[in-house]
Amino acid sequence: MILLGIETSCDETAAAVVVDGATVLSSVVASQIEVHHPYGGVVPELASRKHLEAIVPVVDEAVRKSGVDLKQIDAIAVTQGPGLIGALLIGFSFAKGYAFTLNIPWIGVNHLEGHINSVFLEPDPPPFPFAALLASGGHTSIYHVTSHTQAQLLGQTRDDAAGEAFDKVAKVLGLGYPGGGIIGRQAEKGDPGKIIFPRSYLDKSGFDFSFSGIKTAVNRYVQTHQDEYQEQIPDIAAGFQEAVVEVMAYKIIHAAIETDCNHIAIVGGVAANRRLRESVRQNARAKGISVHIPSFDLCGDNAAMIAAAGYHYLKEGNESDMDADVYSRAYK
Repeated sequence: MILLGIETSCDETAAAVVVDGATVLSSVVASQIEVHHPYGGVVPELASRKHLEAIVPVVDEAVRKSGVDLKQIDAIAVTQGPGLIGALLIGFSFAKGYAFTLNIPWIGVNHLEGHINSVFLEPDPPPFPFAALLASGGHTSIYHVTSHTQAQLLGQTRDDAAGEAFDKVAKVLGLGYPGGGIIGRQAEKGDPGKIIFPRSYLDKSGFDFSFSGIKTAVNRYVQTHQDEYQEQIPDIAAGFQEAVVEVMAYKIIHAAIETDCNHIAIVGGVAANRRLRESVRQNARAKGISVHIPSFDLCGDNAAMIAAAGYHYLKEGNESDMDADVYSRAYK
């Protein structure tokens, strides 16, 4: 089955053509980083306007690059939520119209399930069941995944997500947006043991997260070291990153052990963080647990993962109808 995937949940306009939820023929992503950079974060109204401008050329390019004729596309999968309502509506409405014009089925997909299925676009996907750490945008969650369409939420952030914490700390340090990559690059030049920030495990036996405290700790450090913090930015970044990574690595490995899973997946934009990848792999190896992480281009928001998840829903006989609508918050 050849699927066209469409993703517009936040600030990337993306389209992809994927075969049987596993083989990516094309994947095109139009980023809006330059648009939102001056504001230090995503401006929803600007994001919607840019999606409107980009959706047609991005879809056209994805189809062209795939080498597939429009008549060969069997179905469409599109992000239904969670995300920014205005942004979601652009892709969702486009998918409805495109499917109607081509007279093919279509399916609305949960963005988070898309991230979980991104690992199946790689050559060595995990077998079911496995534990998944999903860290993307406003979400940091742990799931027990039993099939392509079934994932039990074990824990999630109670306040800021890891990605939000990276963005906010980068803003406090005057490093710009988006914060994840900038903090990671600064951290590589710093000493993670020089400035120690608190680790918030909450309940070590549970799987929930809290990252607002460490964001506040960094802010207080900056306020109380106004004269010298600029020279310490690499060490601050390294100390902050280490505190966040240490908690996430502990929680996902603990989840795998508690659910008797020998495989872990790390997905979402924060999965591109090199220190997180390194830490989880190192700690999991000691426990005999295998780690599966998508390639860097599949960690961020993309439409290939939406097509991958959509394929399995369609395979189970699910379809969306023209009355379907988008939603801003995750339902699971």
